[in-house]
Amino acid sequence: MARKYSRKASDDVERVMKKRKAGTLRSGRSKKKVKSRKQAIAIGLSEARAKGRKVPKKASKKKTAKTRKTAKKRKAAKKR
Repeated sequence: MARKYSRKASDDVERVMKKRKAGTLRSGRSKKKVKSRKQAIAIGLSEARAKGRKVPKKASKKKTAKTRKTAKKRKAAKKR
């Protein structure tokens, strides 16, 4: 079975995780300190994607029928 992520991509994630543990990892435009493990992993994978490493695409957010229905109702109410 083929690897899901390249070795270089996992190195990028590992580097970011070390920065998080040291307390020096910052995120986005706000430059807030990252405390969440999941957020740190996401940043590492994002950087790996930017470098062109082998990383699967981001999972698309699928809306359920119920969510679409409520969004449609809100939009209709807003028009009134």
